[in-house]
Amino acid sequence: MKKGGNSGKERLPETPAPSPADKELFRAALTDVIPITPHGCIVPAPTRPPPIPLSRMRDEREVIHESMHDPIRWDEATENGDELSFVRPGLSRLILRRLRRGEWVSQAELDLHGLNRLDAKIELANFLFECKRRGVRCIRIIHGKGLGSRNREPVLKLHVRHWLMQREEILAFVQARPIDGGGGAVMVLLKSNTQR
Repeated sequence: MKKGGNSGKERLPETPAPSPADKELFRAALTDVIPITPHGCIVPAPTRPPPIPLSRMRDEREVIHESMHDPIRWDEATENGDELSFVRPGLSRLILRRLRRGEWVSQAELDLHGLNRLDAKIELANFLFECKRRGVRCIRIIHGKGLGSRNREPVLKLHVRHWLMQREEILAFVQARPIDGGGGAVMVLLKSNTQR
């Protein structure tokens, strides 16, 4: 019986230290091997930061620029005091009649009361973007009658209608019915998301 607390197991012979030639041969054999992380776990690739919405930022800058340099084009209907309406060229004027009658139900509305021209244009652009994203077709924009403005003129009314005519997603608009705000609001029909 052996002493020394080996509990009956034979001791293995010690392996000799590798020679420099053996070390070099070992390194050459492992040139294509990729070492794993020290803890043995795979570390996932770092998450990418969210993309920067450059096109939206550019659009917002253009909106601000346009609002600073936005001449109103006066037309005969405005000068005569008639109700100003708009239908995109190539579309039936029947759309205007249906809008006037309230055949399309307003799905969203924006109230621009108390805003200056710059803030109103930014709010309108954001509102139209959100309506397009949600697939809203008919909206009501309340611009007021100008009773609280200097000279009691409807400044936003004319600007809103001009801005709407410039937007590609607007198919038509008319002055709202008296029950919907009359001369202080406009009913707008937007393109559907499937229309090009």
